[in-house]
Amino acid sequence: MSLPGSPHLARRDGVLGLDGVDLDGLARRFGTPLYVYSQAAMLDAVAAYQRALQGRAHLVCYAMKANSSLAVLQTFARAGCGFDIVSGGELERVLAAGGRPERIVFSGVGKTRTEMQQALAAGVHCFNVESEGELRRLSEVATAAGRTAPVSLRVNPDVDAGTHPYISTGLRDNKFGVAHEQALAVYRLAAALPGLQVVGIDCHIGSQITQAAPYLDALDRVLDLVEAVEAAGIPIHHVDLGGGLGITYTDEQPPRADELVAQMLARMDARGHGRREVLLEPGRSLVGNAGVLLTEVQYLKPGATKNFCIVDAAMNDLMRPAMYQAWMAIEPVRQRAGVARAWDVVGPVCESGDWLGRDRPLAVAEGDLLAVLSAGAYGMAMASNYNTRPRAAEVMIVDGQPVLIRERERAADLFAGETLLPAAG
Repeated sequence: MSLPGSPHLARRDGVLGLDGVDLDGLARRFGTPLYVYSQAAMLDAVAAYQRALQGRAHLVCYAMKANSSLAVLQTFARAGCGFDIVSGGELERVLAAGGRPERIVFSGVGKTRTEMQQALAAGVHCFNVESEGELRRLSEVATAAGRTAPVSLRVNPDVDAGTHPYISTGLRDNKFGVAHEQALAVYRLAAALPGLQVVGIDCHIGSQITQAAPYLDALDRVLDLVEAVEAAGIPIHHVDLGGGLGITYTDEQPPRADELVAQMLARMDARGHGRREVLLEPGRSLVGNAGVLLTEVQYLKPGATKNFCIVDAAMNDLMRPAMYQAWMAIEPVRQRAGVARAWDVVGPVCESGDWLGRDRPLAVAEGDLLAVLSAGAYGMAMASNYNTRPRAAEVMIVDGQPVLIRERERAADLFAGETLLPAAG
């Protein structure tokens, strides 16, 4: 039986497996908490974008903030992807994983001088600039280095993506991008500043978007600007339409990637912009349904109004439920006979907000394994060491074989860079 969200995840004889590999065996071998990813699921996801863009000048840039593990980046680099980065550290990760700097776009609202120097030296494809102040700073940095920085303005189209307010990025009140009504003036400034070359326009309206309409609305506003900017004598080579396509966590039905891209390309063609290079920045839709988080039940604590299933994974391992009140499916790895009860699945961290799922019907016992599904995005990437908890190990299934791609941290690793005070007196 396959489960919603990923055809790569299925039960065989009652045991949950990923790409045919039993998850209980992986938990015994590598311990818990444990992230497990399907490389095949990631490649299937990116192939949908690549098929839709075939025959067009394009660059698919994986938004690596979703999952920045080196083996994940290596997988996409080998598949021909570029990368969307938001920090100097992410640039270093991409290069360490074999990514090509000329296929990197550098986004983010707070780029430092050091990060700009680092990206210029590497030779990134483009800086997605998000404010007039950033534009002026980049001009100064590039001029001092004797380089020319390729720039694209991230334009805020004031389009409601219909998603959680924390992951909405295209509204007037969000911190991201240049306001639509100010964009033409900022493009004139960019064209006049030394050390800069205008190459494109960028737009990203949010994350976990499950309808095509917001994308098409934003695209129309972006194309309006392209026409106004070029009428002012400033050529626009590429249009970066961002990412944000949602995945299935429960009953969401987002458009398929290839269907969405086809609609956007058709809109561009209809408006006479088919010749332009297209950049896309998918993140969650490439990795979200490719991963699971395995955790072991430690204690069952029935109560008068709530039953608590206490597991060894916590909010430091998976922040999405605590931060966004996100619903993520939780399945027993090995099905157990018996009547299911409603459990709040919670972790050991000393916060009442430390929960992975509420009121989940589970037939479960101490020592059982649970799998949190669709955990490939914003899981390990947002993990922390709160309560001095070492971060989980990570495994990737490659051609049917499990490969350890990150060792489990030890407590000693967490304070290795710290120093005790000198002896008193």
